[in-house]
Amino acid sequence: MLPRLRAFARSLAGTRDAADELVQATCERALRAASRFEPGTRLDSWLFRIMRNRWIDEHRARRPHASLDDPCLAPALELESARHEEPDERLRLGEVRAALGRLPEAQRSVLVLVCVQGLSYREAAAVLDVPVGTVMSRLARARAAVSAALGENKGGGEDRGREGGDG
Repeated sequence: MLPRLRAFARSLAGTRDAADELVQATCERALRAASRFEPGTRLDSWLFRIMRNRWIDEHRARRPHASLDDPCLAPALELESARHEEPDERLRLGEVRAALGRLPEAQRSVLVLVCVQGLSYREAAAVLDVPVGTVMSRLARARAAVSAALGENKGGGEDRGREGGDG
């Protein structure tokens, strides 16, 4: 779970150091609250919710700022192979990072939870404590913004079928 937690933490916190601190705080809180985890439910959704709540608490207390110079992109997207790809492919990955970094936090979180972490709309809604329709709306806006930033005319359809069971 740590790579996935780090990926989500980066989408929230913006910097690697802040993300690492958020992961550590999440793990500590989860260990203290382990008795409240309901067997048979998804551990990842439970941990993502703890992380998001922790981030909100810290954000409200300190009002931290994430630098757009260090775009928020889930480390899961920083594929090891990208280091060995052609310069054009690395440039494209940089464009994706920049586009994600410009998204509002609410859209970025939904995009990371659904498209990177693989949560269903319903699971993402539970993590973010919003209605499923809000997840769908934010995801559509996030995809459109990233597509526009990358100069693509089509919206992505890689998540078709995920809607089933979330309505």
